[in-house]
Amino acid sequence: MTKTVLLSAGGTGGHLFPAHALAQELVERGVTVHLATDERAERFAAEFPASEIHIIRSTTFRGRSPIALMRTFTHLLQGYLQSRKLMSQIKPHAVVGFGGYPTVPPLLAASHKGVPTILHEQNAIMGRANRFLASRVTAIASGFPIQNQDGLAGAALTVSGNPLRELAHNAANRPYVAAQLDDPFHLLVFGGSQGARFFSDILPEALAELERTERDRLTVTLQARPEDAERTRTALLQLEVESEVNDFYRDMPDRISRSHLVICRSGASSVSELALIGRPSLLVPLPGALDDDQGANAAGLAAAGGATMIRQRELTPNKLAKMLSDAMKDPESLAIQAENAKKAGVPDAAPRLADLVHLHI
Repeated sequence: MTKTVLLSAGGTGGHLFPAHALAQELVERGVTVHLATDERAERFAAEFPASEIHIIRSTTFRGRSPIALMRTFTHLLQGYLQSRKLMSQIKPHAVVGFGGYPTVPPLLAASHKGVPTILHEQNAIMGRANRFLASRVTAIASGFPIQNQDGLAGAALTVSGNPLRELAHNAANRPYVAAQLDDPFHLLVFGGSQGARFFSDILPEALAELERTERDRLTVTLQARPEDAERTRTALLQLEVESEVNDFYRDMPDRISRSHLVICRSGASSVSELALIGRPSLLVPLPGALDDDQGANAAGLAAAGGATMIRQRELTPNKLAKMLSDAMKDPESLAIQAENAKKAGVPDAAPRLADLVHLHI
């Protein structure tokens, strides 16, 4: 009999990309896959290898006023009732959650119906939604060793690595070739939906402080928020820096592989792709996060010698200009960092996680 597995993930790339990679692996093994997510997933839905995608009502906690809390609990209850109905319809043999509050209703419904549940935490710090679910699931997997393990008692923990898209695995086949002192230097800068504005602001100021000969070597690819793209594009044009600025790149792993240096936030997928592909990076964790999960992700790769980590409050235009100039003058150090990053990668994360799922179906 064909097995059915329901994957549940918040509708952002950080949650959906590892779910996508696991879905591909399970489909190749003859498993029928369904996806439960929220309306934000529309950008990625067409490519997701699921028999059917189910939009589940959910929300995150926004504010602590009685009205805000009541609205949140109402949405979660509606999602829970939807999820119970979905369990009865598709009768999954297991449910796998990838984090974000949209995973809470399906995982709770599955747990209450006695369906095996597996939780995957992408970050080195477990998020709030996953912490809430941790004591209620059958098993837990993680992309990195989890630092805040309080409350995980009762569920077995497996460090599987973060499953990555086929695009990332294809990009990992391209070896790193350092740019020598007179070669063009490809710089990739991205910050995700929340963290891109800082880079749009600081990068033109930093590049303005470089020597003219250094700017002439640069080819910059920058991911900017839609409202920032035009002004950033204009600023780089005025500096006569060869550049491409857009709000979204579907082929980001390929762009990572063609870069000599990457500057970015340190979300779990970004750090995992940098390691798998093996590229040197300057990681700037998103400030203000409740548990500093991005700081923990970046610190792990930096400790392995595969990245440089710097806090946003410390990164001035002058500091960034000096770091860029030093990097462009030292291709050997960048090559060593690329090699160390590659050693930290987990190319078989999807098969590992699929093996764990099969143990419970």
